Formats: sequence, C-alpha cells, structure tokens
Amino acid sequence: MGCDGRVALVTGASGGIGAAISWALHRAGARVALGYHRSYERAAAVHERIVADGGEALLCRADLTDAEAAYELVRQVEGEYGRIDILVNNAGARCEGLLIDTPIDEFDRLFALHMRAPFICSQAALPGMMRRMFGRVINIVSIWGQVGAANEVAYSAVKAGLIGFTKALAKEVGSAGITVNAVSPGVIVTDMLDGFDRSELEELRAATPVMRLGKPEDVARVVAFLADDAAGFITGQIVGVDGGFAT
Repeated sequence: MGCDGRVALVTGASGGIGAAISWALHRAGARVALGYHRSYERAAAVHERIVADGGEALLCRADLTDAEAAYELVRQVEGEYGRIDILVNNAGARCEGLLIDTPIDEFDRLFALHMRAPFICSQAALPGMMRRMFGRVINIVSIWGQVGAANEVAYSAVKAGLIGFTKALAKEVGSAGITVNAVSPGVIVTDMLDGFDRSELEELRAATPVMRLGKPEDVARVVAFLADDAAGFITGQIVGVDGGFAT
C-alpha cells in the first residue's frame, strides 16, 4: 500500500471529510493521528472503526484557534509515533453573512483556524520531514477560495490565503523531498450543508457539471493519492474535487 509505515496527522478528523480522509489513509497503510476539538464521540467512532479494521490510530484533542495548542498537537503526535510523514490540514468552519455584518472576532477565529493553524502545524512538522527527506503536506481549501462567494467573504478570503500558502511552501521545501498540495472540494454532502433546504441543494447540484453533489470519499481518495509515493512529482497544485463546479 502506498502509505505503508507512514504516520499521518489529520486535523478536523471527526467531520465528514476528515473522517473519510483518515479512513482512506489507514486503508493505504498509514498510522493515523486524529485531531479533533469538540466532537469527541465522532472522533472516537473514527478511531474505533480504524482499530477494528486492524489499524493504529491516536485521538488528539486540540483547539487549533489556540497557537500553543497547535504546536502541542504536533509534539504529541511526534512523541507518540516518533514522526509525522503526512500532514493533512483539514480543520475548518464556515462563516456566512455579509461582510459589513461580520464581527472582527469572527474573522479572527476563521483566520486562526484556516490560516494560522496550518502555518503552525506545518512549521512544527517540517523539521522532522526535512531530516528524513520526505514529507507530504496536504491542505484542504475550497472552491470559494478560488472563485469567491458572496455572503462568505471572510471564508473565501482565508481559503484563498491557504492556497497562496500552499504554492509558496511547495517552492520552499521541494528540494527536501517534501511536496505541498491543496485539495479544493466543491459542494460535498456533509453536515456543513445542514442549513440548506432541498431547493438550494438542487440548485447546487444543477450548477455542478457532473450533475451530482460530492461525497467525502471523493475528496479522501485524492488526498490518499497525493500522500502516496507515486505522487512525488506533484507539488504546488490545487486539485479540484468539485465535479467541474469551479471550471
């Protein structure tokens, strides 16, 4: 399997996409550290599923809006497993509303979670990757970071920032055997869509060229490929998993 013997840290592992990514990396042969904040029951269910399948997983609670907690998360995983080979910066949250109505503390929270936490986790994990001359950093971004979305300006902005971070870091660490890529999901069926009614979901489906909404597994398969040794010549890329929505 493509990730045999590797150690992966997945932030936001309790959510739909994060859970699917964690499972896919386990199936590819990795030991998986499951980062979560509030959703212990959901994270524990992912852990239980992996262990029941003969895998190895570690539950790691961290509030990634806290800078020190983000550093400590990486230290915890390295302390338990001795290394991090694959870092998936997936933790995130939405913020809907007009820019003029968005409180600055809400923007600060989004920035801390979507930009500062990936920055810190990458910064903390990179020294070990550089010593071993191998690493995979995979950032989960969004189509809104590429094309923008009205009523989600703050969210679009921080995701666009993470896209820029991905491209710049890829250039900085490529010579150390580390690839840095982003996966950009489109409309994926997770609890983030709970606020949409049936007609709104139908509009989103109709706007997607393949005429269906995405599944977490669609995203997870791409992440698992980018984590694989076979993807070693792919870096600095923003891989859309959106059914053509952002085309």
